[in-house]
Amino acid sequence: MNSGHEAGRTASPFIGSHLSTSGGWDALIERSHAEEGSTFAFFPRSPYGKRSKSLDPAGAFAFGERLLAERYGPIVVHAPYVYNLAGKDAAKRGFAIEALADDLRLLAPIRAAGQPICLNIHPGSHVGQGSEKGCHLIADGLNQVFDMLAADGGVDGTVPVLLETMAGKGTECGRSFEELREIIDRFHGNDDAIGVTFDTCHVFDAGYDLLDDFDGVMRELNDTLGLDMVKAIHANDSMFGLGSHKDRHANIGKGLLGIRFFTRLVNDVRLSSLPMILETKELTPDTHREEIALLRGLRED
Repeated sequence: MNSGHEAGRTASPFIGSHLSTSGGWDALIERSHAEEGSTFAFFPRSPYGKRSKSLDPAGAFAFGERLLAERYGPIVVHAPYVYNLAGKDAAKRGFAIEALADDLRLLAPIRAAGQPICLNIHPGSHVGQGSEKGCHLIADGLNQVFDMLAADGGVDGTVPVLLETMAGKGTECGRSFEELREIIDRFHGNDDAIGVTFDTCHVFDAGYDLLDDFDGVMRELNDTLGLDMVKAIHANDSMFGLGSHKDRHANIGKGLLGIRFFTRLVNDVRLSSLPMILETKELTPDTHREEIALLRGLRED
C-alpha cells in the first residue's frame, strides 16, 4: 500500500462511491483503494433481493477489523431497491422485513469489530394508499425488523438504519422532511438505531432550494428532523433540477447543482464530517477517483 493512498483514505471529508461486491470483502477494499476513497457503499445482497454469493458472513468481522485499521470513515451500505415496506402486498412487505433483518445480521460483525457502519434504505412507495398510510407501514415494518433482532438476543449492537431523502417520483414516501419525521416518530427502537441519509439530488429534485437557499433548507431540516439525525450524504448532482421530482443523478459539477453547491457542501461544518457516497455514472474507469479528488479539492481549509 503506497503512502499516497494512505493519505487519500484518511483525508477529510470521507468520500467514496458505491462499489461492486464481486470477489468478496477484500475485493471491496481493493476497489476503494483504486479510487482513493475513505468510505464506500455496497449492496449486502443482489439489487433484486437474492442472497449474496460473494459476502461470506464468516468474513464480516475481519472485514470490519481491516476497515478500522485502515482508518476508513463510516461505511454506508445500501439496501436493495426491491424492498418496499410501504407496499400493498403483505407478502412483499414480509419479504422486505425478513431480508432487511438478515442484512443487519450480516453487517453486525463489522460494527462489532469497531468499524462504524449503517444501512441506508429507500423508505418505500405507498402505491396509491396515500403517504400517511405508507409512512405508517414503513414504521411498522422497521419496528418488526428490530423486534426480530431483539428476539435474536438484543439490539444494542445493531447496525443503524438510515432513511434516504427521496425526490418524490411516483408514490415515493420520504419526499419531504415531514414524511421522514412521521416515520421516525412511529419507530419504537433506540434513537441511535435510526437516522437519515441526505441525498443532494433527491432533496433538490423534491423542491428544496439547495442552490440559492442553502441555509434556509438547513434550518428547515434542523427544525423538522434535527441535523443530528443526518448520518450520511449521497453526493449527487441533479440532471433535471429544483422541484422536478425526476431522481436523475448527474456527475459532480455537470448538473444543475454545480460546483458552487458542492463547494458549499464540503465546507459546511454541519455536514462536512459525514461520509459522502457518490452515486454518479461511471463515464470512464477513473470517473469516481476523479470526482473524489474534485470534492476533496474544493475544501478550503
